[in-house]
Amino acid sequence: MSAATHGSTPYYFVPGPSRHPVMSSIGLFFVILGAGQWVNGVQWGAYSLAFGLAFWLIVLFQWFRDSVHESEAGLYGRKIDLSYRWSMSWFIFSEVMFFGAFFTALWWARTHSVPALGGIENSLIWPDFSAVWPSVQAGATASPAGIVEPFQTMGPFWLPTINTALLLTSGVTLTIAHHALQVGNRGKTIAFMWMTVLLGVIFLIVQGYEYYHAYTDLNLKLNSGIFGSTFFMLTGFHGFHVFVGMLMLLFITLRLQKGHFTKERHFGFEGAAWYWHFVDVVWLGLYILVYWM
Repeated sequence: MSAATHGSTPYYFVPGPSRHPVMSSIGLFFVILGAGQWVNGVQWGAYSLAFGLAFWLIVLFQWFRDSVHESEAGLYGRKIDLSYRWSMSWFIFSEVMFFGAFFTALWWARTHSVPALGGIENSLIWPDFSAVWPSVQAGATASPAGIVEPFQTMGPFWLPTINTALLLTSGVTLTIAHHALQVGNRGKTIAFMWMTVLLGVIFLIVQGYEYYHAYTDLNLKLNSGIFGSTFFMLTGFHGFHVFVGMLMLLFITLRLQKGHFTKERHFGFEGAAWYWHFVDVVWLGLYILVYWM
């Protein structure tokens, strides 16, 4: 929603048929297919992942472009604004359930699965298994058929702590940008939006280096037992959400530079801000439950 949106529009705008939902689903299909094959050592999985991601991003760009044209043409009224707000709210709720499932998996592994594996009835399967969390001691013992190699866990210092500071700072700069937009200070809004985007990019770079450090120095990999799988599952999915959120903020910043949005009507900005703050909150949960505990 931007400057051309009129709250007095007396009708509910219904867009014409669109290919974007189907095309987006096709791109995500290749992303999931490629990711699943890649982590299992299938060579073409990486190509499928890259193709699907690029295809999906192109479709999203075209989808957002069409929405911007409709908004700038004054086709969106109060009912559309309300529709977008509810849609974004339910989308973020679905993301809460998404991460809630993975946090529940982490809790279940720590409080049920690992203790169960250390029971007397499992001594014949893995005699030297240590029922402790993190499961690093399992990698130090003789696992059946060498399934788990020795590894070290990723502590909170210093890379995760640096990333925590980056995301928290980005939340502050985004809030400052929002307040500046509400009072009509477009220059300040754009400046702090670029700062927020830059902080998101730096976060992704630091996380990429963290993964490199995990693989090369700690021997912590996706197949490093249940700890490795939950670690990369949670941090990897969160990193992907940071990437998506960063693209959303970049798109909003470019729109601001084109003169879109006013202090009265700027839900496009608010929706992206909601998503980014959600990503911040999820990271705080990860930082405490994965790196500290």
